[in-house]
Amino acid sequence: MKSPWRGINNYLASALLVAILAGCASADRSNQRKAQAVVQLFLEAEFDTGDKTEVVPIYRSAPVPIRVFKAPFLDSGSLIDASVVDTMGGFSIVLKFDFHGKLALEHVSTAYKGNRIAVHAQFPERRWLAAPRVSTRITDGVLAFAPDATREEAVRIVHGLNNVAVKLGNKPKPGSKKQTD
Repeated sequence: MKSPWRGINNYLASALLVAILAGCASADRSNQRKAQAVVQLFLEAEFDTGDKTEVVPIYRSAPVPIRVFKAPFLDSGSLIDASVVDTMGGFSIVLKFDFHGKLALEHVSTAYKGNRIAVHAQFPERRWLAAPRVSTRITDGVLAFAPDATREEAVRIVHGLNNVAVKLGNKPKPGSKKQTD
């Protein structure tokens, strides 16, 4: 004898499964919106100045020790936008800073031409991502570098940085009509 509830249970189970899967997908999107990352830029020090500098390893596979000042000269507080862009043979992370960041980058790139800028990120993992050498004056407030990260990690970092920029009010929320220069 067949029970009339048997078919309903299958429908309920199917609906429950669809609801759970939809909830997982929205949870992933919610986690992406909540993800945060922080970036700090440190100037390379030409010589040991005691407790004001430290040696940090850049690149995980073949670490290159670089002496940097312990205090960052620029951080996520001045970040307007971050993006991952394709380049010949790979990809780069591009950071765009506000007026304060433009001034800081211009000063460092002018006064310390030839030195490196060490890029440190926390996404939530803490890691030194790169140390591009300053070869030209940076006047537009944009720093691009090839990170020591996979593309997935770079995308995660960029999402986190953009979320922090929105939270700080440096960048409009996605879908809002406010535009930045």
